Amino acid sequence: MDIDILQLIEEWGSLFYVVSFVWAFLEGETFVIFAGAAVQQGLLSYTLLVASAWGGSFAGDQLYFYIGRRWGVSLLHRFPGWRPGVEAALAWLRKYNTWFVLSFRFIYGVRNFSSFAMGMSGLPWPRFFVLNFIAAGLWANTFAIAGYVLGSAFEAALGEIAKDFGLVMLGVFGTIIGVALLSSWRRKRKGAVPAPPDRPGPPN
Repeated sequence: MDIDILQLIEEWGSLFYVVSFVWAFLEGETFVIFAGAAVQQGLLSYTLLVASAWGGSFAGDQLYFYIGRRWGVSLLHRFPGWRPGVEAALAWLRKYNTWFVLSFRFIYGVRNFSSFAMGMSGLPWPRFFVLNFIAAGLWANTFAIAGYVLGSAFEAALGEIAKDFGLVMLGVFGTIIGVALLSSWRRKRKGAVPAPPDRPGPPN
């Protein structure tokens, strides 16, 4: 059965804000990029999209921080495979402090463990709360804008054909998958978890 994605978003657009919140909560910028392209098509509100992604990302990492603080040591004993990622995140935190809290969402290889690891560190909860709120906003705006720009680029390249939103999304999806595969291949060559750059960090 042929599904008209354009029509679905027009009819159920408000649901996409809920999905964006949940998806951002669980970790994932892919949906925010897709939704950003929908904003470019005039199907979604940029403000509501960013607000939902911002809130979801912030809430998710606050939860992971709490889990790390409350049960981090016992969970590491139970899941020792997490240790390399946690140790790498803590190394980044020691080296860059504030800058790492603001940017960990963009660092592939350690971001999945970062909030959990910071919960295990001595980082004060109020400090993480404020910095995490700022960082979640930066993350949400960055990927929403990226999706908007990609949508504009494909629309310009495809002209009238790009009115078929499904085709635009196919192009965006192909780009995302290509970048993800390339990043994964590079990480495998360099090792599973990146180490922090060997250079002096900025002052705290």
